[in-house]
Amino acid sequence: MIEILGVRKEYVSRCVLDVEELRFERGKKYALLGANGSGKSTLLKIIAGIVNPTEGLVRTGITEKKALGYLPQIPYGFSFSVLKNVMMAIDKCPQQKEIAEAAIAAVGMSDLLNADASKLSGGETQRMAFARIIAIRRKLLLLDEPTATTDIKGIDLLEKALLDYCSENGCTVIFATHSPAQAMRLADEVVFMHQGLIAEHGQAKQVLYEPQSEPAQAFLNHWKL
Repeated sequence: MIEILGVRKEYVSRCVLDVEELRFERGKKYALLGANGSGKSTLLKIIAGIVNPTEGLVRTGITEKKALGYLPQIPYGFSFSVLKNVMMAIDKCPQQKEIAEAAIAAVGMSDLLNADASKLSGGETQRMAFARIIAIRRKLLLLDEPTATTDIKGIDLLEKALLDYCSENGCTVIFATHSPAQAMRLADEVVFMHQGLIAEHGQAKQVLYEPQSEPAQAFLNHWKL
């Protein structure tokens, strides 16, 4: 179980995150849903260990660095081939190239194996970075708007690749999204965030179709599920 206990994050005098208590069960998929500035990205970065909380405690139970995969909102591509970019995530072994090619195929980029990764479009870079994340077995995936820059085809490819990966590996997934439809397609549970607070948390169908909090109701009124 992943535990968030009394976590606050402040910048100067502004509090951007204040989570009294939040737990994520192993093997489940969680959507952090909310508007821009609601604290989703900050929470992911704190769980990933990229940002330190001002106060509070995070327990992931993960000791191996590569067991945790974090995909930022703006992914990166090094100035060499797509294949080499993905191979970087994999420990050297006789199957290194084969494993990387399988991950790249999962995101529909086999025709770009030798393309310069620094010259890809935003959506292609996001798909390549996702392939890099799923190229090895991980216990926890933290994904910040993982399909934000992709088109409809890219969204379908990435969502299928994620579901297949979870089915094969049984990992925990926590992803940020502003799309209730995506949360419904992918998540077991939804954590609705508003102004750095957890406004609502529950089963995806319950939160998305019968929200109890005013912030969630107001947000979801703008979407048709």
